[in-house]
Amino acid sequence: MKNKFKPESLMMSYGYKPKLSEGAVKCPIFQTSTFVFETAEEGKKFFELAYGLREKEKEEELGLIYSRINNPNLEILENRLSLWDDADDSAVFESGMSAISTVLLEFLKPGDLLLYSSPTYGGTDHFIHDFLPKIGVDAVAFHPENTQEEIEEIIRNTGKADRLGLIYIETPANPTNTIIDIEMCCRIAKKHKNNTDRTYVCVDNTYMGPVWSKPLALGADLVVYSATKFIGGHSDLIAGAVLGKSDLMTRVKTLRTFLGNMVSPHTAWLLLRSLETLKIRMEKQSRNAQKVANFLNQHEKVEKVNYLGLIDEQSAHYDLYKRQYNSPGAMISFNIVGGEKEAFQFLNNLNLIQLAVSLGSTESLAQHPQTMTHCAIEPKARERMGVTANLVRVSIGVEDAEDLIADVDNALKSVV
Repeated sequence: MKNKFKPESLMMSYGYKPKLSEGAVKCPIFQTSTFVFETAEEGKKFFELAYGLREKEKEEELGLIYSRINNPNLEILENRLSLWDDADDSAVFESGMSAISTVLLEFLKPGDLLLYSSPTYGGTDHFIHDFLPKIGVDAVAFHPENTQEEIEEIIRNTGKADRLGLIYIETPANPTNTIIDIEMCCRIAKKHKNNTDRTYVCVDNTYMGPVWSKPLALGADLVVYSATKFIGGHSDLIAGAVLGKSDLMTRVKTLRTFLGNMVSPHTAWLLLRSLETLKIRMEKQSRNAQKVANFLNQHEKVEKVNYLGLIDEQSAHYDLYKRQYNSPGAMISFNIVGGEKEAFQFLNNLNLIQLAVSLGSTESLAQHPQTMTHCAIEPKARERMGVTANLVRVSIGVEDAEDLIADVDNALKSVV
């Protein structure tokens, strides 16, 4: 009997057959647009299966046709990525926003209602408010402090409770680290129907995954990632991912085929490389972040630190944190004493930590959400989210923790 290996062990070899690639121990880059059929009959069979014209035969696999439909790099990547979330299947896209927008387009149609958590990533917020209304989709937000009863009242007040197509949550939220109860959202979804279809729950797990949280195990139908971040982890690629149950993933992959927004073979190959070190990178980042957060939390020039590892054990949020996450993660945001001027002074005086957007990479990055990633959000809504002028977001990398603390300390000393 074979051992049931853990995902971090399987990232080196799962889904790849060296004998099909001249015995190469690592998967080559299949930089090709199309694939040769052995016979015309074989090509016919592949297309019938790819276009859903017949059911898959026992142990039959979809043959290689065209890289917009499938490619060895893409298939191996999706097989391995699925292991982390214990998902039936995954689909990898050319960006995180591509993954998010594809889900929203597939599971919402004109007349539907989207319920989403706020705050959310600036690009997601922009798509919800600037694009979805153009196709007749309404959206309503709820906030982390809302109870289940209050959220259900928010839904009822829209007058479209019978058209709730999707509940979309980002937890922990970017950039405030506020957390949403996934199981609560699943209970709300089960109370609603979107005409004859059910209401689905999708979780953006970018901040925590896929190592530190498992939304599918908590009842979510779909989980999305900006794979640019921790999954890619080296600031050298752009990608996104969607994972979930097979029937829903068939819908996601079908739309992806016609939108043509899957990753290239080269990007898939880079992600395969990154998956091999995913867990050890994320563990190191979290250990570093805990030390930096503790330092910030005691500094006189810092008003408040938003970090899961600092949640009060007596707080109602602590139980939720322990139920949903197995680590406090590597993302920190904090309110510096002062406003934009002081935040900019801090950012401009960092030396080791680099001033740039994005997150989850091997290098530490810092940015100012109000004027950068969340600048397009309406000011009142931004304030409601807690994205204030004195808020700074830091993504902690794999550098030496004491060096990071020294850099933060030096930058804070420059603030006057």
